[in-house]
Amino acid sequence: MEDNLDVTANIDMDLIGEFFKEMERQGPGDNNETQRALQFIPSLSENSFILDIGCGTGMQTMVLAKHTPSQILATDLIPGMINHLEEKVEKEQLGNRVRCMVASMDCLPLEDESFDVIWAEGSIFIIGFEKGMKEWRKFLKPGGYIAVTEACWFTNSRPKEIEDYWKSMYPGIDTVDATIRVMEEAGYKAVAHFMLPELCWTDNYYVSMAKRIKEYEELSISNEAVKTLIDCLKTEIDMYEKYKAYYGYVFFIGQKL
Repeated sequence: MEDNLDVTANIDMDLIGEFFKEMERQGPGDNNETQRALQFIPSLSENSFILDIGCGTGMQTMVLAKHTPSQILATDLIPGMINHLEEKVEKEQLGNRVRCMVASMDCLPLEDESFDVIWAEGSIFIIGFEKGMKEWRKFLKPGGYIAVTEACWFTNSRPKEIEDYWKSMYPGIDTVDATIRVMEEAGYKAVAHFMLPELCWTDNYYVSMAKRIKEYEELSISNEAVKTLIDCLKTEIDMYEKYKAYYGYVFFIGQKL
């Protein structure tokens, strides 16, 4: 699998942060699916440590905090995202268990073998599945778990239009079986995997995204960077609606060997 070559890479990160920070989710997901993935990770206690990488504004972070007694460190590269999460943590009075950090996922200032669980919903694509699996493994204690969502093909063949689209957006996308093999080759036992339902994309993500697009459309007339972002996101929504039978997100849970 190759690293991500997302065509939004040349768009200003401040613009991306400003657009997405007002959305509850920065990628497809659902609280019930987060809880479902948690069921495959046993024996979490108040002495367990969870690392949430690429947390965004922390929807899944809050689910982890409410459904485990563990200590949580949530990281994201964009300060605005972390600020939103910190407000949630303060409101829910979870500051004794949830810490937030602005940090890049490919250069985390953390000690080796210091976490029982690594969590990454909708974020590992930023550095690529294979690279994330290999580089993050060092932060896990022996026998620790990793839980991530990753875009996968659901079929072995698909229309050229959607194939070309994903090659330009994220050439690392592969089938579920191939993704499991990458996890295993990186040093994990594949514990479980399951596909995220359609509502994770439509109701929980694209509905909110469409509202933000409308808010930004007038600005896109005079701002080329905004126009590029808006056009990219509109295409993403259209592609999913047209080809959702061929791809989607899959939750993968693995255990460090």
